[in-house]
Amino acid sequence: MRVAEIRDYLLQALPVVEVVGSDDIEIQNVGKIENAKAGEIAFVANPKYEKYLSETNASAVIISNKLNHGQPKANQAFIKVEDAYAGFAFILERFAPKREELDEGIHPTAVTLSPVPETSRVGANAYIGKNCRIGERAKIYPNVVIMDDCVIGDDCAIFPNATIYGGTKIGNRVTIHAGAVIGADGFGFAPQKDGSYRKIPQIGAVIIEDDVEIGANTCIDRATMGETRIAEGVKIDNLVQIAHNCSVGKHTVIAAQAGVSGSTKIGAKCLIGGQAGFVGHIEIGDGITIGAQSGVTKSYFKKGEFIRGYPARPLREQLRQEAYQAKLGELFEQIRRMEKELSELKNRLQTQAS
Repeated sequence: MRVAEIRDYLLQALPVVEVVGSDDIEIQNVGKIENAKAGEIAFVANPKYEKYLSETNASAVIISNKLNHGQPKANQAFIKVEDAYAGFAFILERFAPKREELDEGIHPTAVTLSPVPETSRVGANAYIGKNCRIGERAKIYPNVVIMDDCVIGDDCAIFPNATIYGGTKIGNRVTIHAGAVIGADGFGFAPQKDGSYRKIPQIGAVIIEDDVEIGANTCIDRATMGETRIAEGVKIDNLVQIAHNCSVGKHTVIAAQAGVSGSTKIGAKCLIGGQAGFVGHIEIGDGITIGAQSGVTKSYFKKGEFIRGYPARPLREQLRQEAYQAKLGELFEQIRRMEKELSELKNRLQTQAS
């Protein structure tokens, strides 16, 4: 693929693409800017990596059109776009190796108790229960379990060993990675007088809207009553726990090992860092960023706010708290000196009085 073809390919998704240098260079693969080789294309979106522009052996580099980049070397091209990260993501789609494909049709070892469209594929040892509706062009990989009364939309991909509990409804173009569990019982137990716990039946459902991606070994619990809902375009990383009756708004992103307690509502276009934890029954408004390892104990609604720390606070307040904490040792020593001086002064005054 030549640089000129890459430019034309990018123009399908980006409004402005400009090539600085030769557009006739052949590109065979992608690489990281710091160790890319001739014949590879790299990108620079983070200013920390700008230093590699003069050093890289990449034959082409996608860069921001706002970057003061200088001139490319001989047999090298800079491809200028408004958003270098988005441009490179688009190029990765072109060069990415294809995943292992399922054979057409239904594998002889699969168990399908509901109709499967001819355009869909079902892998070895997969199980599809009764009264399910499977969409067109679905890919259900080996060992997937889809229990009774589920809906799987068009163009979904469900990877090996994922389990979809009964009554779950999944929209179109949803990707569910290996080992994910969708629709298991919410964590509900009523304490008894004798100290034991009585399980509260979990009779609600999980609703996954269109264009959602759910990472490996993530768990999304069914509602006690009503629904747990993951809205359109949400992206959830691996090892995330979303409890019963939660809702996650459109195009929110949740990083690995985050945990969301029951009946918490997260708004649209939020960014949730890894290992963030949320207590139950709170609400996070639209467009809020939660820093990694934050412990969110109350609701926040100010759009665009950055929350971090434990307990989580707005960034400016949290930085001020960190500054105070950093001085605790110094303050402690000051107090000890003051106590000593006061003690010596007290002794002198007592001596003078006697």
